[in-house]
Amino acid sequence: MKQKLLFCYVLLNIWAMQSMAQTPAMVLVEGGSFTMGGTESDEKPTHSVTLSSFAMGKYEVTVAEYKAFCSAAGRTMPTAPTWGWNDKHPMVYVSFDDANAYCNWLSETTGKNYRLPTEAEWEYAARGGNKSRGYMYAGSDDLDEAGWSSDNAGGQTQACGRKKANELGLYDMSGNVWEWCKDWYSDSYYSNSPSTNPKGPSLGSNRVLRGGSWFNAAASCRVANRGDNSPGYRGNFNGFRVVVPR
Repeated sequence: MKQKLLFCYVLLNIWAMQSMAQTPAMVLVEGGSFTMGGTESDEKPTHSVTLSSFAMGKYEVTVAEYKAFCSAAGRTMPTAPTWGWNDKHPMVYVSFDDANAYCNWLSETTGKNYRLPTEAEWEYAARGGNKSRGYMYAGSDDLDEAGWSSDNAGGQTQACGRKKANELGLYDMSGNVWEWCKDWYSDSYYSNSPSTNPKGPSLGSNRVLRGGSWFNAAASCRVANRGDNSPGYRGNFNGFRVVVPR
C-alpha cells in the first residue's frame, strides 16, 4: 500500500512540474541545405550549410512562460521594463545564462532536450527552411508586415504573434526582441566553419544574438544580420526562443 501511495505521489509531482512548465508551442523545421550569410561585414562569406531536423518555438518565450519558470525554480523575476510585464509579450531582461537555465529547467520538467538554437539553425529557420522564398526579413521583404522595429513598435515590445509568420509558421523572427543563440560569437567564423551542423567557435567572450528588436532600425532585423553581447548582459530588447533536436 505504501509503495502504491509513493508511486502516486511521484506521478502527481511529475504531472505538477509538467503543468507548471507551460510547454512552448513548437514548429517542425525539416533539415536541409541553405546559403548562410550576407554581404555586410561579419556576414561574409556566404557559405553552404546543411542541418539536421529540429523543432523550434513558434514564438519567442513569453513573460508568462518565464514567470512559470521563476515560480517553479525559486528564482526572482527581473525588474520590469518601463512598460511593465505583459504575459503575452516576449520576455526581456534575460541574459544568455538565464535563457540557458530556462532551457535546462524545461528539459528536466518535460523529459525533452530543450536548448537554445545554434546560429545556423536560427538563420535557417528565419529564412523559412526548405520552404524559403528568399525574403530579406523573416517572411517578407516588408518589415512592417513581418516584425516590430523602431519604426513601428512604439518604443516597447509587442505581443508575440501579431505580425505575419514566415514560411514555416514562425513568428517574430525579425524584430520584437533580439534572440540569444547557443554559439560563441566570432566575426571570422564563417571563413572556416563546418558545412554540416556548425555549432560556433569552441571559445569566445560574447554569445550570438539574432533578429533585431523593437529598438532597432530595419537593417538589424534582416535574417542575415548578426549581433552579439556578453553572456551576462540583460537588456530590455533581449529575449530568446527554444529548439528541440530531432
